[in-house]
Parts: sequence; C-alpha cells; structure tokens
Amino acid sequence: MTWPRLVRGELRKLTTTKLPWGFLAVLILFAGIDAAVVVWGTDMDGSKTFISTAEDQQSLMAFAFNAMLGTGLFGAIAVAREYGHNTVVPMFLTSPKRSRAVLAQLTAVLLGGAVLGLVGQALIISGVALALPSTAYGFLVSAGNVTQLLAASTLAGATGAVLGAGLGAAIRNLGGAATAVVLALFMLPPLAVQLFNDAASWIPPTLGGVISGVSTEVTLWAAIAALLAYGLVPAAIGLLAVQRRDVV
Repeated sequence: MTWPRLVRGELRKLTTTKLPWGFLAVLILFAGIDAAVVVWGTDMDGSKTFISTAEDQQSLMAFAFNAMLGTGLFGAIAVAREYGHNTVVPMFLTSPKRSRAVLAQLTAVLLGGAVLGLVGQALIISGVALALPSTAYGFLVSAGNVTQLLAASTLAGATGAVLGAGLGAAIRNLGGAATAVVLALFMLPPLAVQLFNDAASWIPPTLGGVISGVSTEVTLWAAIAALLAYGLVPAAIGLLAVQRRDVV
C-alpha cells in the first residue's frame, strides 16, 4: 500500500471516532470561558484595563500553549488506544514495514492536531470579538497579529499532537501516555526552571508566548526550533520503540 493511502486510512480512523468531537467540545468551552472573562471580568480596581490595549487583547487570546497541551493529550490517546484495543495489528499487517506505518500515523495525528489548534484559536478570537461590544472597548488586534495567533496555535497544535503520539507509541498504555504528556508539558517545566533559571526561556509556555507575539524572551526562529524539538524527540523515541519490540 502506498504511503498516501496509509495516511488517508489513518485520517479516516481519527475522523470516524468520537475523539475529535470531544476535543472540539472542550475548545468551544475554552472560547466561552474567554468570552465570559471579557464580559464579566475586571481588574482589582473594578476596571477592564486588561482588555484596554491591542497587546492586552492579544495576550488574552493567545492559545498556543493550551493548544499544545490539549493536542498532546489528543495524540497520546489516538495512538495509545490502538495498542490497548489491538487495532494497531491490522495497520502493521497492511504495511509490514513499521516505519512507514508509524510515520503515516504520526502524519495523520499531526494534521489533526494542527486543525484542532487552528480551530481552537479561531473560536477564542471569535468569542472575544463577540464579547467586546458589551464593554467600552472594541477589537484592537490587527489582522497581522490575528494571523500570527492562528499560525502559532496551528504550529503548537501540530507539535503537541506529534509529542503525544510519540509518547503513546513508546508507552502504549493510555493512562501512562496521557500522564507523560501532562508531566512533559505542565509539571516538569516549572521544576526545570527551579533548578536552572535559564530554562525559563525554553519551556513550552514561554515558547508559545513568543511565537504568538506576546513575549520576547528568545527570538521567533529560536522559539520555533525549540518547540519543534519538543515534538520531534518523543516522535523519534516512539518510532524507535515500535521498531525494536513486539507489537502486542
């Protein structure tokens, strides 16, 4: 079977289950929360200065890190559950060369994560834009910065999905893979900062802020490269693990 057909098959497996719809529901919830913050949230003095400038609004809407964390769980669940239900066996029978099959799976998960990241960011921008007329402020973020937010969340979503898929392939247990994603993206980075102060510039929340245009701790291209490494390293580990052990 050709590699494009393998990718299409993996995409079909993702889109014909309830998994993407569950994550879409979570994204809608996030957008609703952001809109509620705009409508009812205030600063300590009762004002709404947290949405008074374009920079404040862009920071409020930045979704890249959350996209990475969410799609990390998406990728981990999508891949690890295949080992739990043994549906990975037909995949390897279809393509006995495991590397091709795993790369097709990673590609499908990457595309799914990118779409979820893009949709999530678009929903949040829409929610904030619809909520702002209820305040004294209009939508101040420029079209260029909106595009940067969308691109950043798309990249972070794709990277997070690949990270989760790699961990899912390496661990093969659904609970273990999901826990590993939370540890890698949410719990271990703050600990690394406590041990090494310079690490603060290279943890996923900081990198997400840089590529979203809301912080400048490192250069944009350095942030993109570091973010990609977060996805590529676990993906390589997962690919190697699948090559070196029995499937079931």
